Amino acid sequence: MVQRADINSVLSEIRNLRAQMMQNQRVEQEAHVRGGVDRPRRVDESREVPSFGDMLGQAVNHVNDLQQTASDLRTAYELGDPNVDLTRVMIAAQKSSVSFEALTQVRNRVVRAYEDIMNMPI
Repeated sequence: MVQRADINSVLSEIRNLRAQMMQNQRVEQEAHVRGGVDRPRRVDESREVPSFGDMLGQAVNHVNDLQQTASDLRTAYELGDPNVDLTRVMIAAQKSSVSFEALTQVRNRVVRAYEDIMNMPI
């Protein structure tokens, strides 16, 4: 029963975060539409969009942080820290595992796309 309560709280937290993200996206879209209607867009106006390399570097750093956190929690649990419980350790380990697998899949797709481009006739 305790595990079900933990799962339900995690699911509730995920739903709340998703609702906040959707609300933020709606607000941004409405502001973008209003901005486009209220005033003409200047030609020299540019947005700072991070490059693919920067985004990939940030993703790698995020995965590394998750793995470090999981490792630190695992070590603290093994040393008997009373503030670290097994569920936190297991959730952190699964988060790092899933994020690493996703990053690996992205890398594989990028490599495959690169190979396809390199094999195109000129």
